Amino acid sequence: MTKTFYSKDHEYIHVDGDIGAVGITDFAQGQLGDVVFVELPAIGATPKKGEQAAVVESVKAASEVYSPVAGEVVEVNAELEDNPAIVNEEALGKGWFFKIKIADPTDLDGLLDEDAYQALVASLA
Repeated sequence: MTKTFYSKDHEYIHVDGDIGAVGITDFAQGQLGDVVFVELPAIGATPKKGEQAAVVESVKAASEVYSPVAGEVVEVNAELEDNPAIVNEEALGKGWFFKIKIADPTDLDGLLDEDAYQALVASLA
């Protein structure tokens, strides 16, 4: 069963077993506007929790994408290199950036659940 967690920096991680798919939230892509470029991490990279793992550029700005957990990047969404607009179209689905093998499951403890994340977004409105 997949469980989703959110960071206060507007990344999400869909966790299935010890693998998590990481991307930016719908709120984040809405703030960025039209995404025109995505820089993905290398397979085998080992970001620490909270460390920059990718970059997303839009017509408005470039933003770092931080890894919500420590681990090893096991897959990247190469489709985004040719079609970065997928992030705008389906941020929480096909718009994931990379998959990471979670090194320490306790990294998830500091992340937000859906309700807490929605409360955070509502507080920013």
